[in-house]
Amino acid sequence: MRYELYYWPGIPGRGEFIRLALEDAGADYVDVARDAAAGGMDALGRYLDGDATNQPPFAPPFLKAGQVVVSHVANILQFLAPRLGQIPDDEATRLWAHGLQLTITDFTAEIHDAHHPLGPGLYYEDQQAEAARRAATFVEERLPKFLHYFERVLQCNPGGDSFLVGEAHSYVDTSLFHIMAGLRYAFPNATRAIEPEIPGVAALAERVAQRNNIAAYLDSPRRQAFNEHGIFRHYPELDSA
Repeated sequence: MRYELYYWPGIPGRGEFIRLALEDAGADYVDVARDAAAGGMDALGRYLDGDATNQPPFAPPFLKAGQVVVSHVANILQFLAPRLGQIPDDEATRLWAHGLQLTITDFTAEIHDAHHPLGPGLYYEDQQAEAARRAATFVEERLPKFLHYFERVLQCNPGGDSFLVGEAHSYVDTSLFHIMAGLRYAFPNATRAIEPEIPGVAALAERVAQRNNIAAYLDSPRRQAFNEHGIFRHYPELDSA
């Protein structure tokens, strides 16, 4: 199976959650919008317009596997994980992992809304005052709430505090790594300040970064740098002092 990932080129964004899972598993995939031979942006547009499928996705990321098209990060990862060996077989564990991924989805939205509280239709400069208020609340309240929760999940895991789910690495670990990498870029001061309170989460992120396939990916040109066009944006005025 060769998977086709559809996401905007030039930013890691939400597509990175999918890329990391595929890279970690050593899966055969193509990042379509970044590959002219695979159709590039034209291929992505045909799916969004409904020209390539009668079930058009609302927005990237979406994944094509054979004749199946799956949209939304958590939905895609729930589909991929059993096929890539990134989650145990039992239903209860899979549902628990999916719930954690949905919490990461909520966290991702709040990270984005810290710099675009009035919506993506306006430039950051058009909502800078509102962003300053939203980011202050995010840094003081929401950032600790989410990260402390994942620290608690690690400490409560019956399989040990090395993993979020069970006794082995799962796709949720990889997703939390992406969150931590993005936060260290976007809110370096706030993240540095809270890391002593979340030693398990910080250690998990480092372990994921050292996994063979992930380390090779992070050192490759396939890994796109964070920038001020994606979810994780570094505006120093929004970070804690």
